[in-house]
Amino acid sequence: MEFKVGETVVYPHHGAALIEDISERIIRGEKRLYLTLRIVQGDLTIQVPADSLEEVGIRNVSDEDRLTEVFAVLREKEIEEPANWSRRYKANGEKLTSGDVKRVAEVVRDLSRRESVRGLSAGEKRMLSQAMTVLAAEVALAREISAGEATVLVERILDGYVPRLHGEDSESGCVGGEKEKDARPAAAEE
Repeated sequence: MEFKVGETVVYPHHGAALIEDISERIIRGEKRLYLTLRIVQGDLTIQVPADSLEEVGIRNVSDEDRLTEVFAVLREKEIEEPANWSRRYKANGEKLTSGDVKRVAEVVRDLSRRESVRGLSAGEKRMLSQAMTVLAAEVALAREISAGEATVLVERILDGYVPRLHGEDSESGCVGGEKEKDARPAAAEE
């Protein structure tokens, strides 16, 4: 993977990060290339060795195909989750730190549904908030919309909304889609 200063990438657990600098440093007598990343949502700067980017999970922002997969995850109906709170919390924490946007979407989906049916513990509420922030930041970057608009879009998708491909709907990415039940007959006619 090659990155450039000014490019936006995704850093696991923190979401969008701007590459502020790429510099050489000598560590233990070896020259290594480092990327300086500024996390977009917050006041955090991180330096990561360029040869460890994949291992750390740093990746490009999702493209439209990947977002379509993420949106499908959010709409999935049948899900299995551990009944035991500590196992569920641990599994969701691992998904959140994985850096995989589809796994983050699973956390948002599962905790959102659990919240509407049974309520969440304080820890799970924090985890849902963090997962939603990370997911919305990625959707915002990919769709070139604000984080607020991305949050609304994710919430609507959780309710069954089916967004059109980027560029086919409004600037916010929130208008022009259909409820899933209404989208099926239209898709059959095409």
